[in-house]
Amino acid sequence: MTIDSERSTPPEGDGPKAEPEEDSSRAADDAEPAGVEDRAEPAGAEDGAAPFGRPGRPLDRRSPFFVGMTGAAGVAVTYGLIQVIIAARSVLILIGLALFIAAGLDPLVTWLTRRRLPRWAAVTVVIVGTLGVIAGFLTIAIPPLASQATALADRLPHYAHNLQDHSSQLGKLNDRFHIQQKLTGFLSGGGTSVVGGVLGAGKMVLTAATSLLVVIVLAIYFLAGMPAIKNLLYRLAPRSRRPRMILISEDIFTKVGGFVLGNIITSLIAGAGTYIWLLIFGIPYALVLALFVAFMDMIPVIGSTIGGIVVSLIALTVSLPVAIATGVFYVAYRQAEDYFLIPKIMGKAVEVPAVVTVLATLIGGALLGIIGALIAIPVAAAIRLLLNEIALPRLDRS
Repeated sequence: MTIDSERSTPPEGDGPKAEPEEDSSRAADDAEPAGVEDRAEPAGAEDGAAPFGRPGRPLDRRSPFFVGMTGAAGVAVTYGLIQVIIAARSVLILIGLALFIAAGLDPLVTWLTRRRLPRWAAVTVVIVGTLGVIAGFLTIAIPPLASQATALADRLPHYAHNLQDHSSQLGKLNDRFHIQQKLTGFLSGGGTSVVGGVLGAGKMVLTAATSLLVVIVLAIYFLAGMPAIKNLLYRLAPRSRRPRMILISEDIFTKVGGFVLGNIITSLIAGAGTYIWLLIFGIPYALVLALFVAFMDMIPVIGSTIGGIVVSLIALTVSLPVAIATGVFYVAYRQAEDYFLIPKIMGKAVEVPAVVTVLATLIGGALLGIIGALIAIPVAAAIRLLLNEIALPRLDRS
């Protein structure tokens, strides 16, 4: 009991210890309110994280003002992109054609790289070989082509006289279809002067030459950088879907390459067959017409038909039986090309039904002219592949 009482009773010397508590209470009374301190130094001011205070509540994205502004901005951006595409339409067509040619030549480069040839060397071999073949062909073809074109120009007055002769075959056709009147209206251009027509023709030739040069240069660059272009396209897909996208894209590039190479081979066969036929029957301007048919045959469906009609009309200058035989020859060739040459040369590279081929060619020609008709079938093949691999399976599962 004595010990407990001593502990409970503080000693006399401990009395002054109560003064610090009184001082602390006075300091608390003299301190500023908490709100004043918060307004003077906002939270985070010491470390510089938020020197202007904490941000307020975000805007309500469901408000009518925000929704309207977002919709208006989307419409404005879309309209601007459409105007840019329309303004750069001609340039975009050249870029697409160059990429199409590069994709067609890429299988040759890939075949050479598989033979342990570096990529740059394979691209150089393909480019030099292609340009060499074109240059050699032009060197051989230009002299007779120029002479035949000159002869054709010299014979034009004679053909004009035959059009006026009602007893000749051309005269009878002129009386029935008014060929001379239509040609006169076409050449006059609705009252355009001859000088303007010549200047317009010169401008068209210059534009065509410039466009051809641009396409060749772009095709070389695209062919050299094709792996990088493919990798960029593949990275645009999510990582989980990237392997499937790579397989589908490679199949599309294979179809494009097979179509380009197969189309070139069939066009050369059409031109060679036309040249031999014209030489056998003595039809004039054989080389000019053979080149025309080879070029037109690159256009699917309608190209060889147009070429055959033009050659048959020229064959009328020899005799009517020769013209009829020439027309039958092109009908037979068209059947052989559709059912024998194309399946054997292209194989399964382009699997497009006949109806889709006709529709794609007509739509492509209406949209982009000759270039649209050239690329219509591979584009249709790519769309058909995407439908079979992506769209239709999803629709079947839904």
